[in-house]
Amino acid sequence: MTVAALNSLPLQELQEALRRCCGATAWVAGMCARFPVKDAETLFSAASAIWRNCTEADWKEAFAHHPQIGDLSALREKFAATAQWAAGEQSAVQQADEATLQALAAGNRQYLEKFGYIFIVCATGKPAADMLQQLQERLPHTPQQEIRIAMQEQEKITKLRLEKLLTP
Repeated sequence: MTVAALNSLPLQELQEALRRCCGATAWVAGMCARFPVKDAETLFSAASAIWRNCTEADWKEAFAHHPQIGDLSALREKFAATAQWAAGEQSAVQQADEATLQALAAGNRQYLEKFGYIFIVCATGKPAADMLQQLQERLPHTPQQEIRIAMQEQEKITKLRLEKLLTP
């Protein structure tokens, strides 16, 4: 889709397209208010500015629109609208050995219990072992440290998904 095509979408379709990039309602509303946009750079700049001005509750809403790293069944079921993108982003997990998958599952449970939301990492191009290492490194963080890191990871994911949206 081109920027011009995105600009010409009816509001409901634009909202749906943007929601596939980031599930935070406030972010989608803020983005829709910026349309039409001049070009891709304007789109990316607006996305970042709006995201960074969202609240912690908005960030957590966006996180809830992702399957846990390694949860391939959730990719197929709950997240059908973004399953293709998320599967591509997590493709290295599909090649992971059983021990790594089990460690990811255990780490995900610990993370969720400690922080109250799933582990968010921009998984594109990362082997499962690297994601596991990041998960283990981030578990000792304070909630204040971790929410900022998770927010930044979501921002990377959103930009990549906007780029995919604009890819014909």
